[in-house]
Amino acid sequence: MILEVAILKVKKGLEKQFELDFKKAGKFISSIKGYVNHSLKKCMEQDNQYILLVNWEKIENHTIGFRQSSQYLEWKKLLHHYYEPFPTVEHYETIIENEKINE
Repeated sequence: MILEVAILKVKKGLEKQFELDFKKAGKFISSIKGYVNHSLKKCMEQDNQYILLVNWEKIENHTIGFRQSSQYLEWKKLLHHYYEPFPTVEHYETIIENEKINE
């Protein structure tokens, strides 16, 4: 599994509208083959900063399957005007994962 990570800096004052539009945009990304799940988290120290985490089966599901789709054009139309600067998107694979052991 591949984790897509993007730090999103939203133009100040547009945070609430961004969150509403992000909810709408979820249907576009979640319809792509190889999509697993996603979450949007808001920074506690900076009101206009978010982190987007998307799990994909393979990197190509994002870089080709999503980015070359008509769904991406709808996602882009809804969300890209909120960002300043435009986010850097990176992909990660799990090397080590630990879970708490209950005693």
